[in-house]
Amino acid sequence: MSGGGTGGHIFPAVAIAQEIQKRYPDAEFLFIGANGKMEMEKVPQAGFKIEGLNIAGFDRGNLMKNIGLPFKIISSLMKAKKIIKDFKPDFAVGTGGFASGPALYIAAKMGIPTFIQEQNSLPGKTNVFNAKKAKAVFTAYPDMENYFAGTKTFFLGNPIRQNIITDLIDKDSAKEKLGLDKHKLTILSVGGSLGSRTLNNGWKDNFDKLIEKGYQLIWQTGKTDYKTIVDSCQLSVDGNAGNQQPTTNNQILIREFISDMALAYSAADVIVSRAGAIAISELAVAKKPVLLVPFPFAAEDHQTKNALTLVDKNAARMVKDSEMKDKFWNTLSEICENEGLRKEMSANIEFFAKPKAAEMIVDEIFKVIKK
Repeated sequence: MSGGGTGGHIFPAVAIAQEIQKRYPDAEFLFIGANGKMEMEKVPQAGFKIEGLNIAGFDRGNLMKNIGLPFKIISSLMKAKKIIKDFKPDFAVGTGGFASGPALYIAAKMGIPTFIQEQNSLPGKTNVFNAKKAKAVFTAYPDMENYFAGTKTFFLGNPIRQNIITDLIDKDSAKEKLGLDKHKLTILSVGGSLGSRTLNNGWKDNFDKLIEKGYQLIWQTGKTDYKTIVDSCQLSVDGNAGNQQPTTNNQILIREFISDMALAYSAADVIVSRAGAIAISELAVAKKPVLLVPFPFAAEDHQTKNALTLVDKNAARMVKDSEMKDKFWNTLSEICENEGLRKEMSANIEFFAKPKAAEMIVDEIFKVIKK
């Protein structure tokens, strides 16, 4: 297995490995990652062994840093060859990221069946390159054959956290569990595990309007902005990290980080989110109307492409980072004030829901392997 750099590459790879492990408890796994990247910590935490390559991507911001890149690529190819030769895998799965380039390239060159899982609607260059020799490509969006010409492509979705699928409950119960009023429209705002300053500023700019409308807000701020927001919104903290109690008319539930996302998704009438691949896959399973604010600095602006794919099917609304001051509140209000629109968006986003993605991907891999 190889994929890393971001959680969006790592967690699908781990989910696929866990599904294989369920079926074949004696199976052996080896991940190949990039030294210094988050996979070197996250993969062992999930219980799998990982080897690291000294590989990095092309740095467009500082061209001088690329001088050593050819040497890194050559040494990574040589190390990947040794790792794969010693491990003797029956097949290899790549989910994108720097390390999966040399790892999957060498595996295919050695005659090992390879498979690609692509999370975004605009594929990463590594996956496009490795797909040429792959037995199959598994995508999270439909109609992606043009990117992977000549390779079998299956629209099977992104593997997501199992508890998101199993722990969703009805909206009223979720609101009550969170101490919210079940009769009031509730908005969930999530900006990824680190939070989003763009979303945080959007709420600060429109805080008075939110209070005036009587909407409830579950607000995941991220660590950096958390204390500033608590102070500026005049919210009190009960002293337990991650368990803050709102004081403003019981309308605002503020969290540095939300550990029980299934409960937060369940309580929401409307969700405001970044447009990362895994976030969108979870939102689709939650089946809630969503306003997407893509992170504009994601590689090749793929979050905007993800968002537009949903917007085209009336499964979401989108506001660009640069448009937040002008369009955020008006676009959000359009969703909040129109129950018919919310129902339509919920039905449409379900098209992208693939709760059994990991199972279906592993089914297809083993169809090939057994042949």
